Amino acid sequence: MTALPTRATMTFEGRTLSYLDYGGNGRPLVALHGHLSEGASFAALASALGPEWRVIAPDQRGHGDSQRAREYTRIGYLADLLALLDHLGIDRAVFLGHSLGAINAYHLASERPELVEALINIDTAVDLPDHGTSPLAFVLNFPYTAATREELAAACGPLAAVLGPVLRPLPDGGWRLPFHPQDTVDSENLVHGDHWKQWLATDCPALLIHGLRSQVLPAEQAHAMCSRRPGTVYRSLDTDHFVQQADPDGFATAVREFLAGI
Repeated sequence: MTALPTRATMTFEGRTLSYLDYGGNGRPLVALHGHLSEGASFAALASALGPEWRVIAPDQRGHGDSQRAREYTRIGYLADLLALLDHLGIDRAVFLGHSLGAINAYHLASERPELVEALINIDTAVDLPDHGTSPLAFVLNFPYTAATREELAAACGPLAAVLGPVLRPLPDGGWRLPFHPQDTVDSENLVHGDHWKQWLATDCPALLIHGLRSQVLPAEQAHAMCSRRPGTVYRSLDTDHFVQQADPDGFATAVREFLAGI
């Protein structure tokens, strides 16, 4: 059975930040989604972890029900996370992240190691070269809004089936995407670069889950990330980059087994 979360909001710097709190008295785990996604993508994981873990899954700035921001720098994303922790009264947690979320998680650990009990990196590299064109540039062809859900979903082409169920109604009628196309490309462009310094800055327990058919994380780099960083466990699954969607059971098992040892 999938756990039923509470959706709540907070205001930070004049913006609404929305998050899902799966509740309970378990140890806190903050789950950070990637681009084109949102906190609800971790519903199955929250259910699999059960009462031992209180999963908190924010919609990061500009995603899901959280309002758009003026910029999508690491400083901005981390400021939102720190505000959320303060709002919830959490002074230490496990941070799990996929793609954008993993980069934000290990940057947070580098900046504020006392807040991070452990890291779980889902198929995310630390060396992300800029090839000149964002791999997410295709979303610039999507309209941000449309008069009907059906019209907007159809305009998303191959992603219609994925995005259709998560489109948001507008207050005055019409529908919008759960992300803004230009914001998404701007945010993705800002993850490019060398993040080895931040990845190696801490030695808290860490798990790297590697999709063996990943479009993002080469096997050589995945193994180097584990061998160069103390306390890092490697786990592979036969998936592409979208590990938690491609193998939810294997993903949940890997996370649960790692958490049992910390």
